Amino acid sequence: MASIFTKIIQGEIPCYKIYEDDKTFAFLDIHPETPGHTLVIPKKEVDKIYDLPDADYQALMATVKKLSKHMEKVLGKRTLWKVVGTDVPHAHVHLEPFDETWFHGREIETTPEEFEVLRAKLAL
Repeated sequence: MASIFTKIIQGEIPCYKIYEDDKTFAFLDIHPETPGHTLVIPKKEVDKIYDLPDADYQALMATVKKLSKHMEKVLGKRTLWKVVGTDVPHAHVHLEPFDETWFHGREIETTPEEFEVLRAKLAL
């Protein structure tokens, strides 16, 4: 059965997409810890990031790097990387813009309008 992330890639579930290439896909987390909290995923569905074929792993990390630099430029905050690997069985990296107000586990309320503004700012 396809993961929720595969369903997002395939367009079966809507998302606030900010980036896509032939191997990776990035979208705003719908339960963000910070404004701009983004998930970067490989299009290849693999549970654990370290089980990705090398080319897919390298593509994933190249996208993480590209988006981190872009997010920092656009939002003016450093970007935290988190690889948790327990919430969805599809490898992914969390990118979270952060400052001194950030703390792990916080979930902020975000309206569809706020998501759309962030998506427009962050889209590449």
